[in-house]
Amino acid sequence: MDQVVQAYVEQGKFMGSVLVARGDQIILSKGYGSANLEWNIPNDSSTKFRLGSLTKQFTAASILLLEERGKLKVEDPVKTYLPDAPAAWDKITIFNLLTHTSGIPSFTGFPDYRSKEAFPTTPEELVARFRDKPLEFAPGTKWNYSNSGYALLGYLIERVSGEKYARFIQENLFQPLGMKDSGYDSNTAVILHRATGYAGTGKTPRIAGYIDMSIPFSAGALYSTTEDLLRWERGLFGGKVLTRASERKMTTPFLENYAFGLTVETKEGRQSISHNGGINGFNTFLAYYPGDQVTVVVLGNISSQAPDAIGASLGTLALGGQVELPSEKKSIEVSTEILRSYVGTYAGPGGRKNLVMLDGDQLMTQLSGQPKIPIFPRSESRFFLKVVDAEVEFVKGEKGTVSALIIHQDGQDLTMVRQSDSTESPPGR
Repeated sequence: MDQVVQAYVEQGKFMGSVLVARGDQIILSKGYGSANLEWNIPNDSSTKFRLGSLTKQFTAASILLLEERGKLKVEDPVKTYLPDAPAAWDKITIFNLLTHTSGIPSFTGFPDYRSKEAFPTTPEELVARFRDKPLEFAPGTKWNYSNSGYALLGYLIERVSGEKYARFIQENLFQPLGMKDSGYDSNTAVILHRATGYAGTGKTPRIAGYIDMSIPFSAGALYSTTEDLLRWERGLFGGKVLTRASERKMTTPFLENYAFGLTVETKEGRQSISHNGGINGFNTFLAYYPGDQVTVVVLGNISSQAPDAIGASLGTLALGGQVELPSEKKSIEVSTEILRSYVGTYAGPGGRKNLVMLDGDQLMTQLSGQPKIPIFPRSESRFFLKVVDAEVEFVKGEKGTVSALIIHQDGQDLTMVRQSDSTESPPGR
């Protein structure tokens, strides 16, 4: 497990803390890199990280607690508690907010979001940003991740409970579970052992951009440690937080494998309950495998998708599977004719281009604004890079010719469509 994490540390893609447990046994608990580069303070199991969207499961659990106490019902329309809500919200239920099926557009995708993220706001003002925007689809008909929906849930928690969101979470979730190193993050409070978030991987990280913590609110403003998140998983799935009926509600997926603040999937007969998060210099991953009582926590303080990939690999190992390290990958012989069939220009989202070229018998790839990199075949259609832990897979269309490539990296898949078999045009930045 340590070798898996070290592979990303060596590439400059990960700093943070990692914990893996099976039942009451902690298999791995270790910090990597620095909580603060300027003071060279190392990360460890007591380092506090911003959680980003891991916050959403705490918001969802709070809604279910209020339901258990008779304060609301998940099936209720939002208008039951917000009578002045716009007419477009008439059919939106709390269930729709919890499952990202409300159709309310996510305010973090608005054109003016970056220009506003540094300035404090109130829950009312936050809701006002999206309350009059047209819905993206009829409630309950489609799925689209919406931070607006979870900001609205936090606003509902405050309206229904009569308490501030941060106080409600602290009193009803953190304190009962002994999560003494967790809370609502602050831009002004002195919080001991809090990590600094960094952007830019490799040898030139920089301090991440500022965000006022009133902006992510109930969609992403909490902080915690690996050990506290283990307490959370043991409490949530040990019957210490919710009734079994509420726990079943929270972990029953609706659309796109999404339940209440959690992604719930079953692969090869094994269920996983997980979520990830990302916020200005921090990326996080938390997963629980109920059949094996395995918990995986990866909290990073440098912006990259590495925590997702690390978390997936650590889960595989904890469940008895095998993981191939980048250093263990072996190349095979592939004919020049096959290699030549992959040459061309491929286009992806945002105008990005990828040129695939043949230099003698060596296939090369060049993403927009980056140098040429050799790729090595592990099969006739799948190639790996040695400079980073990534793979390129070539896909054939109906006519048997290469129609696209997929870049597999850090647990993410980027599909790029073949535009031509020419590589004359240099990739644009």
